[in-house]
Amino acid sequence: MTSQPQQQLPPDDSPAACPAPLGEPPALLSVGVEEEFLLVDPVSRSVRPEGPQVAAAAAGELGQRVGTELTRYQLEGRTDPHTHLGEALAELRSVRAALARAAATRGLRIVSSGSPITGLVAPVPLTPGPRYAESLSLFRALDDEQSACACHVHVGVADPREAIEVSNHLRPWLPTLTALAANSPYWDGRDTGYASWRTTTWGRWPVAGPPPYFDSPAHFQELVDELILTRTVLDQGGLYWDVRPSHHLPTVEVRVADAALTPEDTTLLAAVIRALVATALKAIRAGERAPRPAPAILRAASWRAARDGLAGHALDPLTHRLIPAAAQVERMLRALSPALRHSGDLDLVRTQWERLRVQGSGADRQRAAYRHRSSLHDVVDHVIAATCPSQAPPVGKPGAPDGQARRR
Repeated sequence: MTSQPQQQLPPDDSPAACPAPLGEPPALLSVGVEEEFLLVDPVSRSVRPEGPQVAAAAAGELGQRVGTELTRYQLEGRTDPHTHLGEALAELRSVRAALARAAATRGLRIVSSGSPITGLVAPVPLTPGPRYAESLSLFRALDDEQSACACHVHVGVADPREAIEVSNHLRPWLPTLTALAANSPYWDGRDTGYASWRTTTWGRWPVAGPPPYFDSPAHFQELVDELILTRTVLDQGGLYWDVRPSHHLPTVEVRVADAALTPEDTTLLAAVIRALVATALKAIRAGERAPRPAPAILRAASWRAARDGLAGHALDPLTHRLIPAAAQVERMLRALSPALRHSGDLDLVRTQWERLRVQGSGADRQRAAYRHRSSLHDVVDHVIAATCPSQAPPVGKPGAPDGQARRR
């Protein structure tokens, strides 16, 4: 990624980084992560429909921390809740390693990419089960290409009213999170021209993207009940908004991100999202109303973030101006400095953000792997190694040029 000189996060002792004394410091918010993965054949580098089998093989070691997904190309790994992100990072690595071992028993590898790089078959093979069958009946061809993988971050917020208000406060920052986490430039053998094609594919669902502004928990529940009654969604689990109160946990669930290339990328995302929630809670408890960007502008900002990622420009939903995407991330991180300092995550975020400013997002790194020899095999091999370094390397012809990725 070509980066421009940007302002850095303030040092620990700068005024921006040091909040005014607050008396007894609030407890650290818990964070849990769900990561979705694709399975690939290490010879063909194509996706393989063996998610249920690999999930079953991993369950002996991971228990409830592994599950299936909509398509048989996918599976999900989950962490326990953590208050210290060093522990979360260790568990992310161990869950990925366990999934990689289970995949290896079937001659496969796991990849953490928001989209299938090559070998997708449409309509996709769906995982057996009544819910997925009902989804196909209701949504029809929308299910045909849903092999996209996301990273979901849960932050502990037990009060329903605060959870709704946190969602309101996070809305203006959702496009910035999309750009930070972009990791899906390729789709079935072509470069889409987007940094996060997953964001675009999910945007076709009837309840997806940035959520509405909700006046109260009652307002939220009234809309959800109407969506279920009119068969727009199957149930509350079918709300695919970028942020929502979890329907089964006392958390706010942020669903805006692509599956992250490395565990370190995931940990950066978790630290930033926890700081966003903590900052929102502080504002809520001080009686501050959330900003209300125009829905059309917020949608446009999300589209721009999906297209450009960190390498282009961001549309600020509040000022309606285009600025370099990296500068928008810097603005967000400066605003979060007090919360990051309180949680002990400021150094982690500084280090990982500086790495992304140099190396680029996951999408940038995927494209860099392709440029080396114009090989999609190289991209898949790079993602395999980045997902879990302990995975055995692919066994097909290493990086043989396979022609230009098709470009829309």
